[in-house]
Amino acid sequence: MVFKKVVEIIAEQLGLDSTEDITPETSLMRDLEADSLDAVEIIMALEDEFGVEIPDEEAEKFRNIGDIANYIEENR
Repeated sequence: MVFKKVVEIIAEQLGLDSTEDITPETSLMRDLEADSLDAVEIIMALEDEFGVEIPDEEAEKFRNIGDIANYIEENR
């Protein structure tokens, strides 16, 4: 499942111990306190993992982790 793998990558990039509280509505910036550098690194890791390109203008539209997973599912 794409969402589960997205969560694993985000947790790895942010050094999170637990992913059980992460839902599709979880916000990278607000809920997980990621900064813009974290976000760039996460996007790069997701692009590598799923073989997709995520343009900056698309990444800026992501409001939560569900948005990221949906974009990857639709574009891979």
